[in-house]
Formats: sequence, C-alpha cells, structure tokens
Amino acid sequence: MAIKKRGKTLSLYRRVPKRYASIEPRKFIWLALHTDSPSTAERKAGPAWDALIAAWEAKLAGDTSDAEQRFAAARELAAARGFRYLRADQVAKLPRDELLDRIAAVGGTDTEPDVRDAEALLGASPEPQITVSRALELYWGLTADQLRGKNNDQVRRWKNPRIKAINNFVAVVGDKALADITGDDMLDFRGWWLEKIEAQGLSPNSANKDLIHLGNVLKTVNKMKRLNLVLPLSDLSFKEGDAKQRPPFSDAWIRDKLLAPGALDGLNDEARAILLAMINTGARPSELASLTAEQIILGSNVPHIKIEPNGRQLKSKNARRVIPLVGVSLEAMRNHPEGFPRYRASSAGLSATINKYLRAHGLLETPEHTLYGLRHSFEDRQLAASVDERVRRDLMGHSLDRVRYGKGGALEHLQSILQLTCL
Repeated sequence: MAIKKRGKTLSLYRRVPKRYASIEPRKFIWLALHTDSPSTAERKAGPAWDALIAAWEAKLAGDTSDAEQRFAAARELAAARGFRYLRADQVAKLPRDELLDRIAAVGGTDTEPDVRDAEALLGASPEPQITVSRALELYWGLTADQLRGKNNDQVRRWKNPRIKAINNFVAVVGDKALADITGDDMLDFRGWWLEKIEAQGLSPNSANKDLIHLGNVLKTVNKMKRLNLVLPLSDLSFKEGDAKQRPPFSDAWIRDKLLAPGALDGLNDEARAILLAMINTGARPSELASLTAEQIILGSNVPHIKIEPNGRQLKSKNARRVIPLVGVSLEAMRNHPEGFPRYRASSAGLSATINKYLRAHGLLETPEHTLYGLRHSFEDRQLAASVDERVRRDLMGHSLDRVRYGKGGALEHLQSILQLTCL
C-alpha cells in the first residue's frame, strides 16, 4: 500500500511506528479501526483511510524549515487527528481528560515520541514571526478574490495605496514582527503623519487612508493566519480639526531641558545634531537630513546652510533659501560638515526616532509637543524680536502675501538677527 507525494511513491508501512511493523497490513488497518471484524472494518475503512492519509500528508508537510509552512502543517495534522490546534500554554490549561487524550494520540514511543505529533497535538510548533513586509506579501494571496474582474490598471491602483501605507510604516517604525508592534509604534506613525500634514499642507484624509490600508493588511493577515494577536490599531484616525499646528517649545524648556548637559546623549549622533540644528535655523527635519557637504558652508565669514532641491523636491519654490548658522546649531553642523548620510536617502523615521526618545526621557513639554515644535519656537522668537515679516518668511521658507522685491536680507544682516534670538 502506497501513497503519492510530490511525484514520489511512499510506502505507508515503512513509516508506521516500529511497534506495528510486524503486523500484517490487513490487520494493521483493523487495529487502526479498533476492530477485528472484517465486515466492520470494511464499513469504517473509507472515512478512516481518508483521515489517515490526511494526517500522513500533514506530517510530511511538517518536514520543512519554513516556519509558516511548518506551523500550517501542525494545524492540519491536529485537525486530521480530530483536535483543534492550541498553543502549548493553552494545552496546559485543558481539563485533565482532554490533555491525556492529546498525549495518548502522540505517536512514537514513551521514550521517543513523534516530534511532528507533539508539535501538532501539544502546541509545540513555533509560531511564525510574520513581519510587516511579509504580511503584505501574504495579503495578496489572502485577498485574491477581491481582484477578480479587475484589469491590470485596476489591480495596480488597488495595490499601490496598500504598498505605500506599508512602506511608510516600515520607514518610520521598522519592519517589525506583527507580534512586536506596540501602541507607541502606532502613535509614532500617527505623529509622523501629523507632522507631514502640517509641513506639506495635506488633508487629514491622506493620513487616514494610510492608516486604513495599513490596518486592513495587518488585520487580514492576523485573522486569516489565525495569529490571534491583539493589534493596537484603534482610535488612530484624524478628524479635520486634528491638523492643528503643533505647539512651540518655550525658550525656557529648550534651554533648561533639551540643552541640559547629557539630556540628548542617548540619541544617535545624527539625530541629535539635526535636533540641535533645528533650534536656531527653523529648518524642517527633512531639509536638514538631506543636506550635502556642498550645502553646508562653514568656511565663510557667515557660516550657513543652503536649502536647495539637490536631487529632491522641495515643499515649494519658497522653501529654497539660505540660513545663517549660530549658537548650538552652528556647533551641531561643525560636527557634521558632510551632512547626515544615515537619513539623507530617507528621513521618514527621523522624527519618530527623536519623538520616541523625547517622550521616553520626559523631554516633551506637553503630550501635544513634537520635534516639529522647534520650528515654531524659532518663528516665535523672530516675532518677539519684531523681525520684519519678509525676513521671517524668507527664513522659514514661507510664501509672502505680496510680490517679493529685491534679494531680501544679506547674510550678514540675517546673521545679526539670529544672533539676537539664538539659544
């Protein structure tokens, strides 16, 4: 008696437990059916044989190093034996009789139990660690029914926003295993979107679409793969009023908390320098992250940075500007004359990294504060010093509600203004 497996014929009897090896094949079937009656065996044979083959197939499928396939095989083997797959901690909590039934169903010997049986019936199969990017790969197969009837362009338009949402999340939080995603991770992602809405003048709907598509991918994989995870995906969407401006840090907070000795020592060098550079330039985090050595001018009489496209698109034509370097911002750029290669190609995770650090170390003035508040603090100091509106808008990279005449303030003039307001 044999079965076909991946094009090969496998003898069923050479894979049975050794204690049954000497039994005549016909009697082996009777024994499996708990009878010594040929007629009773004949009546039970069909369903029992199907169940036996299903169990054998599942056991063979379990012989793989692929965690997802092995876990799926363990579930199938448990079902073929008449049990529901449970994790080991759940098996341990079963009533005594149910637990003993599972133990008794494990093949092998008392000293050498069948490993695949044990994994399937006693919950010992290691659960696969599905990452966010892997979840997206699985999602396409799990939702194939939703693509029926769509042409190539419709499929592309259906897939792209989901790919975008996953890529954004991975860039900000990292390619974490689904089981490791925390509420703080989701708040960091939401905070990144809040800053993006404010910096680029986007609608909250842009962020909500990302959150919806991200949630749909993760929840679908969690459900269909039976991971039984509690994912922190609720209460994250934006209302129209949520796009309000982030509050500025007070000067006292910046001096006494952010610039206190050792306060930022736990941040990586580049993230710390970008934070310090923001304080006296008001530049956006992404603008600083993209700076190259050619845009950092330290040998001039007026050290400065040049915000230019240089391989990336600026937020607007007004974002192109020159900003003198003074105070802690000058020192930060002197320590990084080549710029910030860690974040140059992608600054998506920069704000999340800094905000997470500030939150964990009690360096956010209120729960509503974020890194972006340093840009508003810079503008507030210019307002308090009665700096001309044209100069303020030039420094911030904002549009002017009238025609711009002339070149604006000279570098020396801008430097003198910033020296009066720097921290």
